[in-house]
This record gives sequence, structure tokens and C-alpha cells, in this order.
Amino acid sequence: MVIKFYKTIKWKNKRQNILKRDNYLCQECKRYGKTTGATTVHHIKPLEFNYDLRFDNNNLISLCSKCHDKMHDRTNNELTDLGKNLIERIQKKKIYIPPP
Repeated sequence: MVIKFYKTIKWKNKRQNILKRDNYLCQECKRYGKTTGATTVHHIKPLEFNYDLRFDNNNLISLCSKCHDKMHDRTNNELTDLGKNLIERIQKKKIYIPPP
């Protein structure tokens, strides 16, 4: 289900909209004053467990590939501490995701 999702036109359009919303910049690097181009759109709350949030703008953030890799532990397909911290920061409203 998840792999097919990323191939849909609806997702590809949403992905482009989120990258544009974030000015094609990695929002994690931006926290540290760095300007890095974003190449991926990350589901803050994992798609596998929150499929209903798959198109929710507030659950999507633009990241560079390096930061995106830091969000996931690829050995067990779980979020890293950084990925979990991102969820906490958003829930505490410590970061702002601009409207599209």
C-alpha cells in the first residue's frame, strides 16, 4: 500500500506543493541557519501508522536527503530520536509549518 502511494499523481502533486510551500529548502537545516535544498517530503507522523494523514499539510515537511535519512532508522523502519523529536516539537508548537 505505501509503495503504491508514492507513485500516485495525487502524491506527486502534493509533494511539489509542499516543496514549493517550504521554498524548496530543508526545514531542519533551516533551524540551524543553514540553507540547503530540499529533495524529499517527509511524513512527520509515519505513513505506515497514520495513513489518514498522508495528504495533511501539517504532517508534511521538506527535508534534504541527509536530514531525511537522520529521521529514520532504516534497519528497523522506525523513527530515530530526531524523528520523534520533530513530532514533539510540532505538538508543542515549537516549530511553525507555513500554510501552502
